[in-house]
Amino acid sequence: MTTSTVTVPAPSAARKTSGASDPRRLRLRRRLAQWGFVAPAVVFMLLFFGYPLVRNVVMSFQHYTPKTFFTGEAPFNGVDNWSKVFQDALFGKALWHTLVFTAGSLLGQFCIGLALAVFFSRRFPLNGVLRSLILLPWLVPMVVSGIVWRRILDQDTGVLNSFLDTIGLGGHTPWLTSPGMALLSVILVNIWIGIPFNMVILYGGLQEIPKELYEAASLDGASAWRSFRSVTLPMLRPVITVVLVLGFMSTVKILDLILALTDGGPADATQTLGTLTYQNSFVQLDFGAGAVVGNVLILVSAVFAVFYLRANRTEGK
Repeated sequence: MTTSTVTVPAPSAARKTSGASDPRRLRLRRRLAQWGFVAPAVVFMLLFFGYPLVRNVVMSFQHYTPKTFFTGEAPFNGVDNWSKVFQDALFGKALWHTLVFTAGSLLGQFCIGLALAVFFSRRFPLNGVLRSLILLPWLVPMVVSGIVWRRILDQDTGVLNSFLDTIGLGGHTPWLTSPGMALLSVILVNIWIGIPFNMVILYGGLQEIPKELYEAASLDGASAWRSFRSVTLPMLRPVITVVLVLGFMSTVKILDLILALTDGGPADATQTLGTLTYQNSFVQLDFGAGAVVGNVLILVSAVFAVFYLRANRTEGK
């Protein structure tokens, strides 16, 4: 009986090299695929956020005029734009109005929004319908809200003064034409617009609080106010942080509402950093000064954006 032996050829060096490189190629392909998904977002951010931000910073150090759009010449003028803006008394007034407007709006929106969130956390007939109706101010464009409220608050033909005159409380209050009343009126209108956002976010946070905590507090004899202070507020703290920081970032740069209501007047009583940027850039055509005020506004928003990210990171740990 003859036994035949089959010799299996040894793998070639090329096959060994190919087999060793397969994991590397696979990792490379995965990495390229990952960057392929991320690239559109990166390009979008660079084009529509990165470039305008850098261009605005550069413009604040240039003598940028309407002539520049035709000639392309924008000579470097150092810190002249910055010193001009900071020495202007209107900048300090606009900064103060921005702080008052932002603080007043946040306080009113948060307090009323939290009260409504607690109220709607109870079950009663037409709960969902009423919550949907309260969302309407948030859904209406801000310019439309500003125009409607300008008609309502008109001193001579406004609905509010007509109603106050009908019930005998006087009907000649200059809501938008008095320097002492205009800023308060703008704050009240912005509170009306921002209440739904606060209510929705806080209502969602209240739904995540375990009911057992309230039952335990009730068994310990805690009153409703004590339960709210010792259970609701501590458990709602992460949501409160998000609401206040996002509210600040959206309120501090409001422009369209103020332009629709008062256009920064009367006598610059409602001039904020946002409206001052608009006035410098598109009314006085001083684009360098407008860029400076815009950079200050961006810097303020960036500080609170960092605070927001750190707060989220801390709560996530």
